[in-house]
Amino acid sequence: MHRNTHSLTRWIAMLALLASVAHLPSTATASDAFTIFMIGDSTMADKPLIPENPERGWGQLLTLYFNPNVTIDNHATNGRSSKSFRSEGRWDGVLQRIQPGDYVIIQFGHNDEKSDQARHTDPFGSYTANLRRYAKEASELGAIPILATPVVRRVFDDKGVLQPTHGEYPEAVRKLASEIDVPLLDMTLRSRELLERLGKTRSEQLFIWTIPGEYDRFPEGNSDNTHFNALGATRMCDLAVAEIQAKVPELAAHLKSSR
Repeated sequence: MHRNTHSLTRWIAMLALLASVAHLPSTATASDAFTIFMIGDSTMADKPLIPENPERGWGQLLTLYFNPNVTIDNHATNGRSSKSFRSEGRWDGVLQRIQPGDYVIIQFGHNDEKSDQARHTDPFGSYTANLRRYAKEASELGAIPILATPVVRRVFDDKGVLQPTHGEYPEAVRKLASEIDVPLLDMTLRSRELLERLGKTRSEQLFIWTIPGEYDRFPEGNSDNTHFNALGATRMCDLAVAEIQAKVPELAAHLKSSR
């Protein structure tokens, strides 16, 4: 009798365990976990919050849009180009972490335009070659590379017309993405449309414009038409997510539901 009682207890425990497993949601498996790596410049980078800092990169907000099974590992760094990010060994650190099924978002351009030898690249020359190599090396490790064009700067002329400042770099990214058949987040197009819609005055609200004394780090105030405040970074991240939904549906499936 005592032995039968123990057997019955074990069966009840086993049935309870099986029932609990059967009711687990399908997203609760470890195999669904993956990482989105991000490499790029200051417009994408994580920015310190303390001491108080108005600046944010759009990659800093991306984790808020995805389900918990997705990890955002943002390696974008201020002032880096497609050339200097590799030459400083930053890409090596990313390569050591990539696992099959991960994603790598690649966005350079702002600093590739600079004239110094350490960072400058030619749009349809070394810039394209660098991006191609990043994509190839990510693919070889089983990751999915995603190319992104650079976000626009807020440069309006006297007539209120937004001026292009990236030359041929965005078009070089578009052509490469088509050639090697990888997803493209056209952040240049999306951000240009947003700034044109807002216009010269309202678009200032997305960038780091401060008055003297507002922030200790900008005692004289600041007029920055390249880098984003929290609102601007959020809006740019909105645009990136819209591009992911349109261009990378298998990744978009892991976005949080609005319901």
